[in-house]
Formats: sequence, C-alpha cells, structure tokens
Amino acid sequence: MKGTDHFKELIKNYLDNRAKEDELFRAKYETTTRTIDDVVNYIFHAVQQSGCCGFSDMEVYAMAVHAIDEPNLEIGKPMDCNVVVNHHIELTEEEKAEQRAIALKRYQEEEMRKLQQRNNRPKAAKPQPIQELSLFQGMEL
Repeated sequence: MKGTDHFKELIKNYLDNRAKEDELFRAKYETTTRTIDDVVNYIFHAVQQSGCCGFSDMEVYAMAVHAIDEPNLEIGKPMDCNVVVNHHIELTEEEKAEQRAIALKRYQEEEMRKLQQRNNRPKAAKPQPIQELSLFQGMEL
C-alpha cells in the first residue's frame, strides 16, 4: 500500500499548492466535503473507464482538480487497487535501516540455501573395481 499512500500524498500536496496559488480553486477546495480518499477514488474510476494504463502527472492532477471543482460529480464506490508512482520516494533513516536489515536477512537466507544445496548433493559413488570373469577360470590347461 506504500505506493497508494504515496499517491494520495502527492495528490493532496498538489491540491494544497494549487489552492495557495489559485483563489477561485481555493474557495472550492476549502469548502468541499470531499476527502482525499474521495478524490483518489474518482481518479481510480476515471482511469479504469479510460482503459489506459499510464497517465502524465498533469492528467492525473487535472482529474483531482475536476473532482474538487464539480461538487455534483459522481465519485463511485471505493475501489481496492494499488497505484504505482514513478516518483522518487524519500525514506526516513528508520525506513532505510529497516530495508537494509530485510535485504541482509534475504541475502543470508539465500547464501544459506546455496550452502545447504551444495552439501545435500549426492556424492558421486567411488567406482567399484570390476571383477572380470573368465570362462577358463579354475580350469587347468
């Protein structure tokens, strides 16, 4: 859900900044009853209806503004989906440390698995000397 949470944060930041710069938008933004979840849900439905898989930032931001500008716009039922955000996500030092620990644990587990596989391989059996049989064995000539 981190991608979707980050998406919500990006949309909210855009709307907040837009409200600071645009007085007409600010009036609607400050009086809207829509939550950021409503706006994001509207975007999800608009994207689904379009049939496209990728949008520019400005297209998505325009959908968000439209959801605020049009109070009678139908939002739709909440959708259970995830969003992939192509923006760099800045991690806190705590999150970085957590991700390093996870990566280190995965690496250790993978190396341990490789060692166990190497040690569990069946060892090649030493060839037993072949005993040659002779038709004349035990016969005196």
